[in-house]
Amino acid sequence: MAINLEKMSRKELIDLRGQLDKALIKAEKRERQEALKAAEKAAAEFGFSLSELSDGGIGSGSKPKANAKYRNPSEPTQTWSGRGRKPQWVHDALNSGADIADLEI
Repeated sequence: MAINLEKMSRKELIDLRGQLDKALIKAEKRERQEALKAAEKAAAEFGFSLSELSDGGIGSGSKPKANAKYRNPSEPTQTWSGRGRKPQWVHDALNSGADIADLEI
């Protein structure tokens, strides 16, 4: 199916571009579904589901989340593990005279 673009009008070319955009979206959707099915099949061959492999399980290189070590006394849902940057509520408590030991869980 050879299309001679040189003989098409601007309106015909714009219409063709619209059809092409729609066809590309459908093709990408179709190929994503095929890739997902192939990945699920490959995972099943090893006895896993795709979700088991993609949720950061063993060997994913991610560290487990650290347990909370400190709690905001005025808002108990706010906790901090002691790792990384101090949350603002820790700074506020320390600036108001509290000791870090006062915030320990």
